[in-house]
This record gives sequence, C-alpha cells and structure tokens, in this order.
Amino acid sequence: MFVVLVRLLLRFVLRVVVMSAAKAAPVTAAAFGGGTPAAVGIGWRPEIDLTVERLAGVDFVEVIAENVCAGHLPESLRALRERGTTVVPHGVSLGLGGADRPDPARLARLAEVAEGLGAPLVSEHLAFVRAGGMEAGHLLPVPRTRDALRVVAENIRVAQDLLPVPLALENPATLITWPDNELTEGEFLAELVERTGVALLVDVANLHTERVNHRIDLAATLNALPLEAVAYVHVAGGLMRDGVWHDTHAHPVTAEVLDVLALLCERHVPPAILLERDANYPPTDELEAELAAIRDVVDRAETRTRVAQRVGDSAASRVESAA
Repeated sequence: MFVVLVRLLLRFVLRVVVMSAAKAAPVTAAAFGGGTPAAVGIGWRPEIDLTVERLAGVDFVEVIAENVCAGHLPESLRALRERGTTVVPHGVSLGLGGADRPDPARLARLAEVAEGLGAPLVSEHLAFVRAGGMEAGHLLPVPRTRDALRVVAENIRVAQDLLPVPLALENPATLITWPDNELTEGEFLAELVERTGVALLVDVANLHTERVNHRIDLAATLNALPLEAVAYVHVAGGLMRDGVWHDTHAHPVTAEVLDVLALLCERHVPPAILLERDANYPPTDELEAELAAIRDVVDRAETRTRVAQRVGDSAASRVESAA
C-alpha cells in the first residue's frame, strides 16, 4: 500500500498542470464499450454473477469497489473483462460529503482497483458516512449550504488529484433533509461541476425518491443540472411504505422511475445507463425485461429527437426558400 501511495503522489506532481482539462473531458458511450445512443449495463453482484455473464447486450458492469481486490478478481469478472466488457468501480465509503478530507488509504485502494480493472472512470456518492471517528453505516445527506459546498468541492479535488481516472459523483436518495439548505440539489451539483469539473452519475431512482419524500421540483432539478457532465445513469427499484419511498434496489423498477429516465433523456441522452439490483434477485427473464425497458426509453427519446430535428430542418428550409 505504501508503494501505491508514493506512486500516486508522484503521478499527482506530474499531472497537476494538465488535470483541470482532463477532469472536464466528457465521457462518451464508447468509454463504456457501447455504441450510440447509450451503453446499457447492470450491476455485477456475486449472487448473480453467472446470470450477468449470460445476459445479452450488456455493454458494461459496475462493481462495488470495496468488495473487490484488483489482484484477485472473481472468475466471473475476469471472464467479463476477457471478452471486453467494461467494468466500473462504484465506491461507497470515501465520504466525500464529510467535513474531513478523504482518507488517502481509501483513495489509494480505489485507485488500485480502477487501474486493475482498466476502468474508464470511478464513481462515488455525494454523502458523508463518518464523523468524529464513528462510522454511520449509511449514505447520509450533505447540508446544501455555501460552506458545505466549499468543503465538498475541496474533497472532490483531493480525490481527483489522487485517482488515475475521472470521478463521477452520484446524487443520493434520502429519507431526511437538512432544514437550512441554501441551494437546491440541482444547484448544488451544478456548482460542484463548475468548481471541480467532476462528472455526474445521475440516479433517476434517487431523484424519484427525492420527489416523493421531499417534494422536489423534478423538472427544475433536471433543468439545473449540467447534463453534458453526466457520465452515466443509475436505474433501480423501490417501494412505498407509509407514504415514504424507499430506494431498496430489491424490487422491480417502477413506471414512475422510468418516467424520470424519460424526462432526463428528453433533455439529453446520457452516455450510459445501468440497472442496479442488490437483493431479492429475480429470474433472468425479469432482468432482461428491465434492461429492455431501459433501452426502449432511450430509443423513444432518440426517435423524438430525430423527428424534432427533421421538423426543424424542414421549417428552416421553408423560411430560406421564402426569403
């Protein structure tokens, strides 16, 4: 681990002059191993490893970074990599939303996993997970204040400087919110992109959670986001209990979540979209159906875009002819 830390610090010194341009570079569908309009993937989990291997049309998979060791990959992940499937590490423990700077050892391990997987990027959450030396065991919401914005932006910069690939930041799903927020979620994320060049991982299931639990204006949130900074998107299922939406990752993807994906794709089709499932794993045909539903949303958005472009081109042509 010491050797890895030294190597990463040396890389930082060599790259410091060019990092700002690299951070802002957009991620494309090709980075995920897919073509246009968007790559489609699924979360790799040990419980469904063989199922994921057999699924047709999966361009990439995402793994929980803390659950894999770069030098001792599970056989299923090795098989996927050998046939060219992109693997993206998804972190859950950096705590980029905390008051403390990211732990160098955690960053070194995440960097090692990214390099070992040949990943095009890594992702983490806009959340804090520990304070005062105590682990929360949950992804907790960040107060959306100007002071917190400065702290989180610096934490992101620290992480970017020590990671070998771009970082994408995920919007969280929350059951509670802070009473003195100064910015909306969309504004907060947009400010972080502007200040750091960080990419975004937009979780549309989490946006649905925020819409139900905290009555956010979904259209305003999407309009505030710099969608050109979106690297990829999460889609997941959940359920309503006693008037509260729980983002369980253990239930089927609902029509409401797919509607949020459609609203996003109407504005901007992201480079890649990933289906998450973490428990109560369904039969293969149900996972295939959910992946097909995601592709259908993207295809319909692309069709509407092409029609709108043709109508616009035709109208412009008529105006030119009349002139």
